[in-house]
Amino acid sequence: MEHYIQILRDYMKRDYRQMYREKGGIFPYGFLTPGSECYADVLWDWDSYFSNVALKQIIRETGDDPKEAEEYERGCILNYLHFTGTDGYMPIAVDRKKRDIKRPENIYTENMHKPILAQHAAFLVKNGDGDVEWLRQGFEKLQYHINNYLTHHRHKATGLFYWQTDKMIGVDNDPATFYRPDGSSGSIYLNCFMVKELEAMEYLCNALGMPQAGEIYGKERKKLVEAIREHCYDERDGFFYNVDLNLREIDFVKEPFYHKGMPRHWDCLIQRIDVWSGFLALWAGAATKEQAARVVERYRDTGSFNCAAGVRTLSPKEKMYRIVASNNPSCWLGPVWGISNYLTFRGLVNYGYEAEARELCEKTIRLFGRDVERFGSMHEYYSPDDGEPVINPNFQNWNMLVLNMINWYEGKEAVTEF
Repeated sequence: MEHYIQILRDYMKRDYRQMYREKGGIFPYGFLTPGSECYADVLWDWDSYFSNVALKQIIRETGDDPKEAEEYERGCILNYLHFTGTDGYMPIAVDRKKRDIKRPENIYTENMHKPILAQHAAFLVKNGDGDVEWLRQGFEKLQYHINNYLTHHRHKATGLFYWQTDKMIGVDNDPATFYRPDGSSGSIYLNCFMVKELEAMEYLCNALGMPQAGEIYGKERKKLVEAIREHCYDERDGFFYNVDLNLREIDFVKEPFYHKGMPRHWDCLIQRIDVWSGFLALWAGAATKEQAARVVERYRDTGSFNCAAGVRTLSPKEKMYRIVASNNPSCWLGPVWGISNYLTFRGLVNYGYEAEARELCEKTIRLFGRDVERFGSMHEYYSPDDGEPVINPNFQNWNMLVLNMINWYEGKEAVTEF
């Protein structure tokens, strides 16, 4: 462990500035990129946030001036707000090569920026001595964005949020959404992100002197947590799943004869597909203690998610399981990703499962340490059983969160996301 920890520390202290991109062209502000040639000059939604969480840890260790990174960090937020109108539509990714933002013909039938920008902003405020004034002027646009989600991307019967399509959902080919009918996937990934987003909105509203607005977002968060516990948690399996919202509408006037006697009394169906996103309920604090205990039992199962390299993104017991190198979509059908390891680790820590968190730290340190030692860089994702890199060298991004894990592992102060 000590050997790999030193390798990783040296690597990240040396190369972290590769994430910085200057303003210009379509971008009015500088920003952070995930690194690697594939993403050389593109601003991405959840990538920029988690890269920033790692960056804060690196800068603490180098002792470099944190003000140097500030314009790039805040620029991630301010660029996205610049591209957002009063309808709340916010693009998922922005490429400098493009001269303008291509908006969908109907913004309410397409996916948009994941619910994570408020978390990113709250993270910067919380780690920036509480300074929130840089956000005040654009905050209204952030409210438009969240209200767009609340109004147009939420299933009325369950209160869960859903993907409009299977395009650019972050976990690209998650079989619970990939090639599924539009508007049918009540994604546990999406809903856990929204739990944290609403919490961040409440925090930001209070910081900006808007407590009444903050109270509204706080109430929405509580309602969503209850919806996740009711609809996404499966008592039989002890795990959180995506749900299928693609059910025939109940219409008591037009109901066929054979439906009228007893119409369905359920508003969604659990998709019992073992996707790693179920662990996000612990990261988001959406699980009860009893539910979390069952979820950790699932984590311990070495025949499913738990593997030599960390956390499989899909259980090998699923027929869709496959380890291949692919782009558009990237493969989330089993390979180990740095972000799935990290967020699962954070969930374990949140609920006090330190032995399991420590084990996952060691696997992640070994995974990335060996990669940097042999190839001089980290990759996008890995083979679960032997830790061999699958695709895309020089991928920094959320992989650098291993340094945050290292600090926790060593009993030192670790930077955490909001």
